[in-house]
Amino acid sequence: MENLIHVHITFEKINYSSKKVNNREFEDCVFKNCDFSNSDFSYNTFLDCEFIDCNLSMIQFTNTSLKTVSFKNCKLLGILFHSCDDFLFSVNFNECVLDYSSFANKKMPKTSFLNSVLKEVSFIGTNLSNATFENCNLEGTIFNETQLTGVDFTSAFHYKIDPEFNPMKKAKFSTVGIVGLLDKYDIKIL
Repeated sequence: MENLIHVHITFEKINYSSKKVNNREFEDCVFKNCDFSNSDFSYNTFLDCEFIDCNLSMIQFTNTSLKTVSFKNCKLLGILFHSCDDFLFSVNFNECVLDYSSFANKKMPKTSFLNSVLKEVSFIGTNLSNATFENCNLEGTIFNETQLTGVDFTSAFHYKIDPEFNPMKKAKFSTVGIVGLLDKYDIKIL
């Protein structure tokens, strides 16, 4: 990973835990079974990249560009995605753990969160229009001034969302999930 530009490369079983990798470009790269926990990946660009079975917990992404980046079966605890570069920011998650991460004020329309755990994640001020939370655990996740128009929550669970503070026209919920929209009223639905 010493080069400044990496194109069409697969990185496997790389351990860069607690290391610095800055000012690099990765295009159409795949990262498999890598450990980047507690690393500093600030000021990098990832374009059309894929992370599979990686540990990125507590990684720093300050001013990093994540342009069409997918994460599959990754551990992404405590990541401050809100510090990433906003230009063309596009990510998707499948079977990931994103606990304690922050997407505050990010524009993330049509983002897919599939079969993932997002405990105590912050979506304050985030635009999630037409995003999908398929079979996701949203326990303790914060939605405040979050654009939820057209979001699919039909199979999501453990969420609490206040409709008064989050625009959610045409958002989809299951009948069971309605409880998460009425929690603040302290009523019982039987």
